Amino acid sequence: MKIVREALAGTMESSDLMVKIAPTAGELEVVVHSEVIKQFGDQIRQVVNATLRAMDVHQGLVIIEDKGALDCVIRARLQIAILRAAEGTEIDWGKLL
Repeated sequence: MKIVREALAGTMESSDLMVKIAPTAGELEVVVHSEVIKQFGDQIRQVVNATLRAMDVHQGLVIIEDKGALDCVIRARLQIAILRAAEGTEIDWGKLL
């Protein structure tokens, strides 16, 4: 999917996260800020990277502001931010499961 506009998803409430996504001319850049980065940083990055691969995102800036969200919440918030930021793209819903 091609990121063509800025988009947000999520909240800054406890057990949630805010995803900010924006188009860039360069490669994909992912920035993760989390209250639990020492304990779960690798797992958060793994879920984010797997979701980006599944949705075929190769360019853009993704900023994650995590407040202790579960994997399913991370995946859902990132998916909706990508869908809001992409334009006119056919969605393979099977990849989103």
